[in-house]
Amino acid sequence: MDKGQATRERLLDITETSVLRKGFGATSIEEVIAEAGITKSGFLYHFSNKNALARALLLRYMARDDSLLDDVFARGRELAGDPLQGFLVGLKLLAEIMEDLPQEYPGCLVATYCYQESLFDKDVRDLNRRIVLSWRARFRTLLDSIYEQYHPREVIDPDALADMVSTVIEGGLVLGRATGERTILPNQLILLRSYIKLLFEPGTSQ
Repeated sequence: MDKGQATRERLLDITETSVLRKGFGATSIEEVIAEAGITKSGFLYHFSNKNALARALLLRYMARDDSLLDDVFARGRELAGDPLQGFLVGLKLLAEIMEDLPQEYPGCLVATYCYQESLFDKDVRDLNRRIVLSWRARFRTLLDSIYEQYHPREVIDPDALADMVSTVIEGGLVLGRATGERTILPNQLILLRSYIKLLFEPGTSQ
């Protein structure tokens, strides 16, 4: 990573920490510049304005999120082979990752942006919406492969079920952040895993 890229990542790191701690509106460019130890012109070289910074931060968050979920559910499928078992393993792996984080999970940028969407331009708001819809598409694809081999015990809209996965993850993050209990998200993921197992796996007792 060259010096320019390192500076850009440093600016994003500082901003992300501040935004997750106190929100985007309370995070000023001036404080980011001061902590990074650069000039205003140095900041503007990387980001033309605060919305450009917000968009770059969200894109980086999306890339990291995609990479994590790609890896977790690919590993689950490799370990289990079967799409249902692979999805269940993937949820368990994700729960273990969340449980093993060295500190309380700081929160979700997507949720933070939603609560302060009036601060952002249309491009940033549209990007945030696309991220949420991409979660639905991701989990819907995984669930579709399960539906091809299994019949659920109840008729459930696959899109709603896909949204449920996202809801559990986002809700677990919010509750964990509010209470300071880092076990909430892993526990919710394990409960979701049990629900999916009960829904699709015939004759299961748990």
